[in-house]
Order: sequence, then C-alpha cells, then structure tokens
Amino acid sequence: MDHVLHQRLPSAPWMAEATRRLPGLQPLVDKDGWLLRDEAYSGQMALRDRLVAERRNDVIAVLPVAEAAVAELHGEVLRILRGRDGYRWSEGQCLRPDGVEVDLVPDDPLGTLARLVQQDLCVLEKPQGAAEHMLTAAVLCFPASWTLAEKIGRGMLAIHDPVADYDVEMARRVQRVFDHLRVGAPIWRQNAMVYVDPDLFQPRSVDAPRQDRARGSYLRSERQALMRLPRTGAVVFSIHSYVLPMAALSAAQRAGVADDGHAR
Repeated sequence: MDHVLHQRLPSAPWMAEATRRLPGLQPLVDKDGWLLRDEAYSGQMALRDRLVAERRNDVIAVLPVAEAAVAELHGEVLRILRGRDGYRWSEGQCLRPDGVEVDLVPDDPLGTLARLVQQDLCVLEKPQGAAEHMLTAAVLCFPASWTLAEKIGRGMLAIHDPVADYDVEMARRVQRVFDHLRVGAPIWRQNAMVYVDPDLFQPRSVDAPRQDRARGSYLRSERQALMRLPRTGAVVFSIHSYVLPMAALSAAQRAGVADDGHAR
C-alpha cells in the first residue's frame, strides 16, 4: 500500500481563505498543469493498469454522444505528454516514466489515457437546451466514495448527490463557472477528507454513504481542475488524488481538519 501513498501534501486548501471557501476555485497558471506526475506515479499507475484490466466496466464509461469530445481529449493529453520528460514514443507505443510499455490503441482512447496519466478524467457536456452539464464519459480509477455507473449520463446536481454542501444554490454557482470557462484558461480547486481506508479505489453507492468520517488515520485530497476543449467545447474535469497518513501533516494542518472529517 505504501507505494500509492504520498509523502507530503503540496498544498493544504483549508489553510488559506481563498481555497477554504467553497467552491474555492483558483486560476491555473500553467495551462497544461491539469496533468501532474509526482512521487506516487509508479505505484498509482500499476494500480490503474490492474483496474483497467480487471474492472474495466467499473472504471471507464463513454456515452455515444461523447465520442468527439473523448477523441479531442485523447489528442490533447498526448500533445502535452509528448512535450514532457520521461515518456518515450514509438510507432503505436509509449514507454512510461516507470518503464511500462503502453499500446496506443486508437479505438480505445480512454483506456489508453487511463494507463498514461495519474489523473482521472471526466468529460462533461451541456446538451442543447439543457440547464446544466452532464457527465458523458470518464475514466475513474480512484473514486472517492462514488460510483461511475450511478453518475454517467446525469447532471451536475444529481452527480453530487448526496454531498451535503452541494445544494441548488451551489449547483447554480458551479454551472455559471462551467458556462464561462474559457479555452486556455483552466481553473483548479482542492478538497480534503479524512479516511480510515487508504485504498484509492473506493466506489460507493449513494444508498450506502460513508460512515467512517472523523475517525481515520489518512487524509485523502483531490486536486481538481477544469478546462475547456477548444473544438468540441466540452469541459474536462481532472482529478489528481493524494493519500497520505495524517501523521505526515504538520501540527497546524492537522488542527485545521474539522470534527466531521472534512478539511476546508
């Protein structure tokens, strides 16, 4: 398990006013910074490989309407990775920074991306005449207490059920963000939650909400970024998951974790 854990948390969102208040969105200075690689890359990628091979239907979903957006996302990720150190490219293959060879399968774009980057990637699109964006495709290897099968094809308010803080007013605020998100101007936020179980793959049904809040020994934090694809206009929601022992936090950081198991 240690190979998927982090040694430190790069930023503690509950320690600064700008990121503590919901939704806590901030501009992403590096426009390609929604894709990160850190010290847990090798361990997390080995887990992603296993999940794609053994539980594909649980971690990848694509609605027919999303095919164009998924193809554009695939091209955008490959463009970014080709400009970064650690990846070696050949005809139809990529040697990852951890030494694993990945086949670049043209007709399986999300399956390919799941095995190249640490981030989970969700595609959200707003049908003509609809009031909100809906989840049309995703690779979700590291769900934090939600299930892809229950959320695919649903709108933002339904996706966040049963998140207490995500009410109708919050849904309106987030939808305005989605509607005004500009190409080339991604934004990010970060959450933090206390968990008993450090496993990254934790799907959970809305009918069985998590009951272990505030008693855990691990902090789970998601660095979430939003960016708009230039051609299809779809919004990509990327999730970089950190898990580390609470003991790895500073005393001030630990003190900021609320009694209900959430850190703001």
